[in-house]
Amino acid sequence: MSQDRKSLKPIKGANRALRRRLNLRGELALAIAPTAVVLSVLALVEALSQQRLLFASLASSAFLIYLDPQHGTNSVRTLLISQLMAAGLGFVTYTMVGPGYLSGGLAMVVTIVLMIVLDVVHPPAVATSLSFALRSGNQSNLLLFGLAVGITATLVMLENLSLWVLARHSR
Repeated sequence: MSQDRKSLKPIKGANRALRRRLNLRGELALAIAPTAVVLSVLALVEALSQQRLLFASLASSAFLIYLDPQHGTNSVRTLLISQLMAAGLGFVTYTMVGPGYLSGGLAMVVTIVLMIVLDVVHPPAVATSLSFALRSGNQSNLLLFGLAVGITATLVMLENLSLWVLARHSR
């Protein structure tokens, strides 16, 4: 297996180990986009579905993106592939095995293995696989989740833009 695991380190060009801490105003400015995205996703879910817990892992994704938007774990590619794969695996195990611990365990293990093999490690996706495996119910939730993941992926771009703006105005 390659030692060059992209989803577990800062993306190319980030040129640092961890995101540098900003002053309180900068940190609050950076936290605005994730908060708005999570609230928007919650509003979308409330309007279209009653399965709120299926979307809880996206709040964790949003916080990780806020914490370090330039980390490989939070890239658009990693977020999209891992979250959508986990939702699909959870849905498939729910459909094949039914709701319960066996379904959840299978979905979780396969999700973890595939995230490592495909180099798309995004820890909140493990919770996504469990959520769909334990209580999925219908395909419309899977489509709605896909839309919510797309909205969350835009957060990566917004956070990187915010960091760029903050860096230019802090000189």
